[in-house]
Amino acid sequence: MASTVHIDDALTPRPGSVVRRGAIPHRGGFWIIALAFLTEMAFCAVPTPLYAIYQKRDGFPTLVLTVIFAAYAVGVMLSLYLAGHLSDWFGRRRVILAALLLDLISAVLFVVWNDVAGLIVDRLICGLSVGVFTATATAHLSELGTAVRRAPVVSNIVAIFANLGGIALGALFGGVIASYTARPLVVPYVVFAVLFVIEGVLVSFVPETVERCEPRPAYRPQRIAVPTASRGAYVAAGAAAFGASAVFGTFTGLAPTFLVGILGQHSHLLAGLAPFIAFMAAAVAQVFTARIALRTQILIAIIVAMLGCAALGCGAVFASLGLFLVGGGLAGAGVGILYRSALGVVGSLADPARRGEALAGVFLFGYAGMMIPPLLAAGALIAWPEVPVLVSLTILVAALVVVSGSRMLRR
Repeated sequence: MASTVHIDDALTPRPGSVVRRGAIPHRGGFWIIALAFLTEMAFCAVPTPLYAIYQKRDGFPTLVLTVIFAAYAVGVMLSLYLAGHLSDWFGRRRVILAALLLDLISAVLFVVWNDVAGLIVDRLICGLSVGVFTATATAHLSELGTAVRRAPVVSNIVAIFANLGGIALGALFGGVIASYTARPLVVPYVVFAVLFVIEGVLVSFVPETVERCEPRPAYRPQRIAVPTASRGAYVAAGAAAFGASAVFGTFTGLAPTFLVGILGQHSHLLAGLAPFIAFMAAAVAQVFTARIALRTQILIAIIVAMLGCAALGCGAVFASLGLFLVGGGLAGAGVGILYRSALGVVGSLADPARRGEALAGVFLFGYAGMMIPPLLAAGALIAWPEVPVLVSLTILVAALVVVSGSRMLRR
């Protein structure tokens, strides 16, 4: 998962309509970027239901599986902080094309180099692409939408669905491919490689919305800043992002493991359906609460996430597939709203000139949440059964949601 908020609001590139002869109109360009964004996020989730096939083929433990997933989160984090702001200098289109090239390389590597070492490298490259693509595409959608007088909330909703909805659709697509094709470790990557080539051609004709900075500023990584006057609320927002990402990281990295170990479900389609439900619920919940007051959003998030965590825990204890899936949907919806609320809280706390730096710190919390709890859970599975591990994880997330949400409400 990656946020749909551009992390370097501190930089203010000169927006414009840098349109070349033969370029696609802004309205068409908007939907091309949205489609490329959705494809990008779908690609990052395709391996989720396929991990069980890799694991069965090569015989590696669940901890290694989680390390492979963590490589993706590391790639996203590095990209966000090292390159997420470069489109302000070089232009949106150029950076998106570079990200699509990384995706193409990753798709090819998944086919030709898919042992454990190859999977780690493949996921790292995919994460590098996602980090820079997310920041750039979100900004590009906003600017293209402004050029055709589209309401900012519409551009934001499209970016939300492309991000979380793309992840949901990618996981489901991977599950379908694994269930109904003879070569599940080849077909999905060939399909996406073709899509990336086509979209690269289309994106090259999308209008540029940022003039290149001349002279070009000296390179620096994305800075991180904590608002000193509101440190408590800021830490609460970071904890909320950590807990939300723990849910998303678990469903993309460990859901198939829990389905097999607790529920005895070996279906690859189900392994794709579980994360589909969680991420699509998060996307829909964010869309439908976009116009609600921030305080109300936080309250809804706490209640829905708590219900989801309770249902997940009960699903584990009673070995109920229905409770597990319903709990995943409710937890996904709740933490999806909570994550966006955390970004909203930080945006309201930070000095406008340093808002990007403040948001960058929240993303650091978020990607730590995507890596650390799933890694700890995978390590715990070596010594303990799946049920107590999943129940403990849901209790941890529930506690983080309640404490962090309450602190944000009291700010």
